[in-house]
Amino acid sequence: MTRYERAAQLWSLLIFAARSQQILSYSMVEKLTGLPKVGVADFLSPIQRYCEKHQLPPLTALVVNEKTGEPGSGFHRRDDVFNAQASVFVYDWLKDSVPTPEDLQKTDHHTNSAKETGR
Repeated sequence: MTRYERAAQLWSLLIFAARSQQILSYSMVEKLTGLPKVGVADFLSPIQRYCEKHQLPPLTALVVNEKTGEPGSGFHRRDDVFNAQASVFVYDWLKDSVPTPEDLQKTDHHTNSAKETGR
């Protein structure tokens, strides 16, 4: 499974969390998906870039460190986390199409063959 296929799977989990106004810890994501929590950020990155490009609320704001309660260091809106999370909660995620792995890959400017193939 490629990085972008995994990211597309995480998209659905994040949408479900947004609809139920839930914050997820990296450990919760690990338990729900089987992805090691230390690797989750790599799959969140394409989602963050997709949201930025399409001017969507930052879905990745919902995944936080269980000790600090903050998103990981790759999250771009660190000074505005609570407002970012609130914007994710109120957005109507079901009105838009779910991005495909190809959609996520197109917006990810850090694409390289090793990450694409999941190796």
